[in-house]
Amino acid sequence: MTHQVSYSPFLKPFFLKTPISPLRQRRHTLPASEFRNLTPQDAISVFEIEREAFVSVSGECPLNLDDVLNFLGQCPELSLGWFEEGQLVAFIIGSGWDKDRLAQEAMTQHVPDSPTVHIHVLSVHRHCRQQGKGSILLWRYLQYLRCVPGLRRALLICEDFLVPFYRKAGFKKRGPSAISISNMRFQEMEYMLCGQAYARRNSGC
Repeated sequence: MTHQVSYSPFLKPFFLKTPISPLRQRRHTLPASEFRNLTPQDAISVFEIEREAFVSVSGECPLNLDDVLNFLGQCPELSLGWFEEGQLVAFIIGSGWDKDRLAQEAMTQHVPDSPTVHIHVLSVHRHCRQQGKGSILLWRYLQYLRCVPGLRRALLICEDFLVPFYRKAGFKKRGPSAISISNMRFQEMEYMLCGQAYARRNSGC
């Protein structure tokens, strides 16, 4: 989430006409790639990507549009979007949770000032899949969470076939989750945000 600003090391008299360099022109264009927290204004784009990704597979969305608006309004700092040329291509939405294990009410609640982040959904636009974007965004998100004061761990639930993906990112399996959606069963995964050696590359801490 950094922005490059081009500048000239030499000041020139204002009355001399000089051509505008491509670098200066780019200051007024959208960045090629940007990571930032989401806002309620991003909710429609978020929901469209989520709906296409999940309904075709499971018939259910982890979050409906009202849930998306709710979480982006209450805890935008626990979200992260990846934008390319101003278009959302992947995102993660989280919320606060204050109990050891996730419960059904965690699906719709945000508990402020809690030490645990519940990761609700990670989704990638259909045109950007099979490019490693999900893994990259998850890595960026976890490093970002390390910089948020008071956070100690992240929890999520996933289907069995996704357990290897999250294990590769450093999550540990905690066993079957108490949460069920339309008779679907899940595994609960945990990632500790403190007490581990990690690369600070691009963390901004």
